[in-house]
Amino acid sequence: MEERKYWDMEIEPLLNTPGMEKIQLAKLKKMLARLKTNAPFYADMISKAKLDPEELGSFDEFKEKIGLFDKAALRQVVMDCGGDFIKALDQIMPISVDELDYIATTTGTTGVPTPYPMTNADLQNLWGEMMARGGWRAGIRSNDRILFCFALSMVIAGIPNLIAMQKIGSTMLPVGAEAKSERILLMQNLFKGTVYAGTPSLAEYLVEQAPKVVGKEVSELGLKTLVCGGEPGAGIPEIKKKLESAYGAKIYDCGAGFGFSCDHEEYQGMHSLLDDLYYYELVDPETKEPIPWEHGAKGEAVFTILEADGWVMIRTSLGDIHQVFTEPCPCGRTGFRYKVIGRSDDMLKVKGVMVYPSHLKGVVNEFVPRVTGEMRVVLDEKPPRVVPPLKIRVEHGEGISGDELDKLEKEIVETMSKRLKISPKILWAEPGSLERSHYKGQTFEKPYEE
Repeated sequence: MEERKYWDMEIEPLLNTPGMEKIQLAKLKKMLARLKTNAPFYADMISKAKLDPEELGSFDEFKEKIGLFDKAALRQVVMDCGGDFIKALDQIMPISVDELDYIATTTGTTGVPTPYPMTNADLQNLWGEMMARGGWRAGIRSNDRILFCFALSMVIAGIPNLIAMQKIGSTMLPVGAEAKSERILLMQNLFKGTVYAGTPSLAEYLVEQAPKVVGKEVSELGLKTLVCGGEPGAGIPEIKKKLESAYGAKIYDCGAGFGFSCDHEEYQGMHSLLDDLYYYELVDPETKEPIPWEHGAKGEAVFTILEADGWVMIRTSLGDIHQVFTEPCPCGRTGFRYKVIGRSDDMLKVKGVMVYPSHLKGVVNEFVPRVTGEMRVVLDEKPPRVVPPLKIRVEHGEGISGDELDKLEKEIVETMSKRLKISPKILWAEPGSLERSHYKGQTFEKPYEE
């Protein structure tokens, strides 16, 4: 039993097959019928669209009649409810808020946090199922101990994720990002976790701190698997290589939807693991029109949850730009894959060239150890438009100065020019001078807000 290929041997072999769409459409019709009866916001939308859930014939019809729901739409619902978030939730859920067991959110770094209202059934059968399927593929078993380092506050990566990851039966070590690096490392030294769960930026920081705090390199701490999410990093080849080398462990990327990366040596994106419970599509980031489903397609990711009580998303965008891969993965596991190109909120335009911070960070990390890998994008004006040159503050490595810095700057600029079609201005920072975060890594400096 412990060595079966998939967590769910009945459903997972069907992922990314023609039969899956029939399962999805049948569940969508039931969900829409339930919302029409019990969720006033969606009941009004379905009525105005003249959509009969029982007669719905295809996903094309669904996408034609039902508009997108994004952060702006959520803000409008809250405003229509007099600013009362609880009343707003009652409008968009098929159950009463009194039936909820948890309310989690996004971090809200770009404005109003997106709520994730959940019942215990949602947590176990939706989010828990995704983490169990992904964790199983990553080799996590009931005898593992998970050093849980995501923030334990109201964010979905916190307590809900901790409960979800425990579905496999592993022992949880819930130290949390709030405890900060010294306690995290002390707890790992005591209880010998085999799996790290947290942001990639915190995993990077622990590489620096371990020798100072416990007198050991992170490779000596016994972690064999790193499960990272909440921000780009595990999917950036240069950071993936740096972390796997430092820890002597395999790193897995998860999130930005219902995906989990595989164990192929070269990052293949995240396998979509929950197609029986949600529907995924891409739309044009500007026109919001559907993008044809084909290998290599890029667009804004849109999610529709097919089975849930409180956690209802109907054609909902979280603001991420993805690229999808529908052809079989060389790892041999099922599920179409997606790579996160960047967040629509983080996109920069430099002389018409679209640039995402994750791409910049990938290039900078190619030059480790001559740089530490820590960097910030310095914005003098409100994005996305940037008057060139784009300024990037980069920490140089120990002992790098003078002519060596000039040479290094030239190399970084030439690499970015060749690969990203921009020629930035590098602003050097001393090693360790840029503030580290135990939550999400910082991306921007915004002098224009000061």
